[in-house]
Amino acid sequence: MAYMRIRATVDERPGRLASLATALAERGGNILGLSVQPDTAGTVDEFVAEVPASAEDVAAALKAAGGRRVHVVPAAAHELADETTRALLLAARLHAQPWRLPAILADLLRADSARWAYGEPVSELPDPHQLVIPVAPKRVIQLRRRELPFTLTEAARAAAFVRLAQPPAEPAGSDRSLRLADNTEVDVRPLTPAFREAVRDLHDRCTPASRRFRYFTAMPSLPPRMFDRLCDRDRGESVVACHDGQVIALASLMYRADPGAAELAFLVEDGWQGRGLGAALARILIDAARNHGFAEIRATMLSDNMRMHRLMARLGAAVGPTDDPGVIEARLSVAAMV
Repeated sequence: MAYMRIRATVDERPGRLASLATALAERGGNILGLSVQPDTAGTVDEFVAEVPASAEDVAAALKAAGGRRVHVVPAAAHELADETTRALLLAARLHAQPWRLPAILADLLRADSARWAYGEPVSELPDPHQLVIPVAPKRVIQLRRRELPFTLTEAARAAAFVRLAQPPAEPAGSDRSLRLADNTEVDVRPLTPAFREAVRDLHDRCTPASRRFRYFTAMPSLPPRMFDRLCDRDRGESVVACHDGQVIALASLMYRADPGAAELAFLVEDGWQGRGLGAALARILIDAARNHGFAEIRATMLSDNMRMHRLMARLGAAVGPTDDPGVIEARLSVAAMV
């Protein structure tokens, strides 16, 4: 029997992974490795399996089981090594030889080539067989792989390795100051129960339209249970922006059940909208997502929330429809943000 590396994109619905596994079992396949990765078109299920059938038969079976963008390529026995152990060994090699960053990234992602290049990073993968990872302003590493397209999760892995070769980032859960375009200084702090009354006052000052865009309903106040959820560091990261003793914005990054993805949301007081505060808070939370190893940021918004739509588009997100005609979703590759 031959070893194969198999990828299939499926809709994000219960039972899809089981359908693919069943299809492989019916072809006599023995699954030896599995990963589940987010992607803009759905969820990518990747298997390393020993299968007696041909690659064409395996691909046809997975397509019949609901798989899309199916790729079946040969795999070698050494690819059965534990991926976490392999990544840690490569991280140790990078620590000892940081100048070999492109070669180590190529080893990490099993790429055919990796080289330094200069130019603007991109958030999407217009050529799925080329991955561009930002390292510094105007400086990137380009990786190419002929047989398998890159995924957002692989982009996040590469970005995490790049961070190993750079100074540590400031964690989201620490106090900091932001200077807006009009030179106004704003303090950003992690959300804690101490801000309960200040957040309640923020909701009182926001217009029903602003609250509707944040919660999909003109919620007059934040329920205690929801506030406690936002404060729970096991569920996500939330920060508040303060000026003159008042909370003027609340931003949250909540972890999702979807593997590798987190949800971004904001509430900015009306008088502070359009001043760059939302974008600055977004970058803080995107850094937090990157530090936690997430591959993708998502933002679900009402279709008439043009301010949020423009913000996510400026950050490089792809915005598309959902099953609800009144709701759209932005999806942003974390690895592409610097």
